[in-house]
Amino acid sequence: MQLLVEKLPLADDLSFVANVHTTPKFEVPWHQHIEYEIILFLNGDGHSYIGNYVGEFNADDLFFIGSNLPHTFQKNKAEDIVSAVVIHFKDDFWGSNFLSMPECKDIQKILEVASRGLSITGELKKQVGDIVKTLVNTKGFDRILLLSQCLNLIASSSEFKTLSTQEVKEFNLKNKERIEKIFQYTIENFQENIKIGEVAKSVQMSIPAFCTYFKKSTKKTYIDFLNEIRVGYACKQLVDTSKSIESICYESGYNTVANFNKQFGNVKNSTPSKYRRDFSQRIDAMGGK
Repeated sequence: MQLLVEKLPLADDLSFVANVHTTPKFEVPWHQHIEYEIILFLNGDGHSYIGNYVGEFNADDLFFIGSNLPHTFQKNKAEDIVSAVVIHFKDDFWGSNFLSMPECKDIQKILEVASRGLSITGELKKQVGDIVKTLVNTKGFDRILLLSQCLNLIASSSEFKTLSTQEVKEFNLKNKERIEKIFQYTIENFQENIKIGEVAKSVQMSIPAFCTYFKKSTKKTYIDFLNEIRVGYACKQLVDTSKSIESICYESGYNTVANFNKQFGNVKNSTPSKYRRDFSQRIDAMGGK
């Protein structure tokens, strides 16, 4: 699998890209690009990998990803349809000196914060999401105004969560190819009994070298990363199906319910049964929507 360093197409009459991407054009492997990215999911669900963050995405979720922050979004099932509005822009799309103006200090700050990846929440998610949906079909100078409005709303709010703790680095072809192989191997095999030796072998490293490399690259152990993927998958099964806890445990790659409960608690600070119950109660409180 080749490292994907995206070079995004930009028409001569546009300063930034705003498009809707739908399966199969939505599917992109672990990658990074110098452009900032705002992505609003229109439908579908799956896992989000942003820097060293592992989580889920659902329809209406909104993320803001900083420059050169590696990421990918993987749907839960191969047959699923996922679509999203994706906006890509460089920090100089206004012009080379725009951000140096004193009125832009908050915008400059939020661009720096976005280097960790942001999940937009609360009322802000709806406000920005509505603008993003409008922007994708907007022409002319109004495009600039709408994107500026999105960034100003985010910069003026605290309704977002920072996601990754990984340091953003410039492109390094060898390292990115290696980490991409590790991520992809794990995504494809997390339901199996993965052994660290097998993962290390897939990137031609000894186990000690692999463990040191992964921790240095992601600021977490490989086992922590694997558990986050497995628990993320389990969460979707808990809320989307009526499968038993035991069945979900084995389907998520765990050999015992006791270990499943322990690792689930480490990641979600909850038990699987409580997580399912709390979700059901939230849905009931919203009138079953």
